[in-house]
Amino acid sequence: MDYLIEMIGITKIFPGIVANDDITLQLKKGEIHALLGENGAGKSTLMSILFGLYQAEKGEIKKNGVMVNIRGPNDAGRLGIGMVHQHFKLVHNFTVLENIILGAETVKHGILELDDARKQVVELSKRYKLEIDPDALISGITVGMQQRVEILKMLYRENEILIFDEPTAVLTPQEIEELMHIMKNLAAEGKSILFITHKLNEIKAAADRCTVLRKGKYIGTVDTASVSKEELSEMMVGRKVNLSVEKAEQQIGEVILKVDNLTVNSKTHGKALLDNVNFEVRSGEIVCIAGIDGNGQQELIYALAGMLEPDEGSVFLEEREITRDDIRSRGLAHIPEDRHKHGLVLDYNLAFNMVLQSYYHPRFQKRGFLKFNEIYKFADTLISNFDIRCGQGAHTVTRSMSGGNQQKAIIAREISRDSRLLIAVQPTRGLDVGAIEYIHKQLVAERTGGKGVLLVSLELDEVMDVSDRILVIFEGKIVANVRPKDVSFQELGLYMSGSAKQEIA
Repeated sequence: MDYLIEMIGITKIFPGIVANDDITLQLKKGEIHALLGENGAGKSTLMSILFGLYQAEKGEIKKNGVMVNIRGPNDAGRLGIGMVHQHFKLVHNFTVLENIILGAETVKHGILELDDARKQVVELSKRYKLEIDPDALISGITVGMQQRVEILKMLYRENEILIFDEPTAVLTPQEIEELMHIMKNLAAEGKSILFITHKLNEIKAAADRCTVLRKGKYIGTVDTASVSKEELSEMMVGRKVNLSVEKAEQQIGEVILKVDNLTVNSKTHGKALLDNVNFEVRSGEIVCIAGIDGNGQQELIYALAGMLEPDEGSVFLEEREITRDDIRSRGLAHIPEDRHKHGLVLDYNLAFNMVLQSYYHPRFQKRGFLKFNEIYKFADTLISNFDIRCGQGAHTVTRSMSGGNQQKAIIAREISRDSRLLIAVQPTRGLDVGAIEYIHKQLVAERTGGKGVLLVSLELDEVMDVSDRILVIFEGKIVANVRPKDVSFQELGLYMSGSAKQEIA
C-alpha cells in the first residue's frame, strides 16, 4: 500500500508527560482520516509535529515513501501540508483577503499586488462553495466565516494535505453540516484530510478511516463504515461509555432566577439584541437556552453574569434584585463560552486559576496574605475529582494544557463554588465523550442537589438529553418554551430558524 504521508514511531515528551508514545499514522491520497482521542490524548501534538510546530524526540515522517525533515511550518508548506488550528491564527484588524495572502504575498517593486490575489481568492471561494467577503474585517465576521478564511489560506497556498484541529468545536449545527460537505468536496478533488475530533457523529458522517489514540499511545486504525459509535468510544476511553443522559424525575422547587423584561440594544444600530426577555429558573431544574448562534444568547448571559449593563429590565436571584456589582458574591457560578477570554488567566498556573474568584476567602488568605498550601491542596482535589490532565499538577501553566483540559478546569472551579445557580455556556464544547458523560452527570447532580441550572447549548442532542425545559431564542426573543418529551428535533429546528413561534404567556 502506498501512503501519501506516514508518521512512524513518533515520540514526543514534554516536562512530566509523554504526549506521543511510539505512534504510527498513515494517510492515503484523497481520504478523510479522523484522529480520535480523549482530551490530552496527544492528537494536536502529533499534528503539530507534522506541521513543524514541534520536533519529535523519536520517529520519522515520510511523504510518498521518501523521508522528509519538517523543521517548521515553512517546511510543511513546501511539502503541501496546511493546518487549521483549533484557535484560529488570524489578524483581527486585517481584512479577509489580507489574512488569506499573509505570508504568501505577491510584491512588485515593493508594492503589494492585490488584484490578482483577489481574483484567485474569489475564484477559490466559488469553486469550493466557501463564500466570503474579501474586504470584511476579521473582527466583524462570525466564527464560521473565520474558519472559511483559514481553509482558503490553505487552498491559496495549494496545500494537498489539510489538517483540521477540532474544526467543529466552535460551529453551529448548520455550519458543521456545511463543513462536512466542504471536506467531502475537497477529498473528491484529490486533497487528503487529517481531521482531529472527538465527536463520533462527525467521524461516522465524514471520515473514511479513523486512528484512535489514548493517553499518548496508538490504539488502532479502523474503517469507520465497519465500526459502531459505541465501539469507537470504548477504544477512545478504554471503557464502555453511556452515550445517553440518565436523570430521575425531580421535584421542582422555588424560583432561583427570575428575568424580567430584559432588553439589550445594539450600540451600532437601533435593533434590540435582546428584546424584552422574561423567564424563570427554579431549584431542581435544568433550563436550556437553545438557538442558532448569534440570536442573543451572548447578550443574555453577559447581562446575567454582570459582564454587560442591560438597557432595560431586572434580574432577581432568590427574589432579590441584583446588580452587576454583586452578581458573583450572591451565589452565581458561570462557565463562560470563551475559556481563554473570560475563563482563565492562561499564564497563571492551574492552582491560581482555581481560586480566581475565591482567593479572598478565609480558607485561602489571612490578613491579606495567601495561604499557598491551602490553594495547592484545593487545586489537587479538583484535579483528581475532575480528571484534569496536566503534566505538572497544580503547578502546570494553564496555557500549556489541551483545550479540553482547560475547559475541565473551569468546570471544576465553578461547580465547586457554593452557588444556588449555575450558568453553563457550551460546557462540553471541545470535550471527548468520556468527559461529556462526566460533565452531564455533574449538571444533573447540581439539579438533584436543589440548585438551578441555566444551560446554553448549540448541540441539539445535548439540549434534548440534559434539559428539563427548553427556551428557544430567535433574534433576541424567546419564541418557545417546551419540554424535551413534547417536542421533536424537527419542531425545535423550526423554532430555532424562526419558521415557527409559540404563543408564550
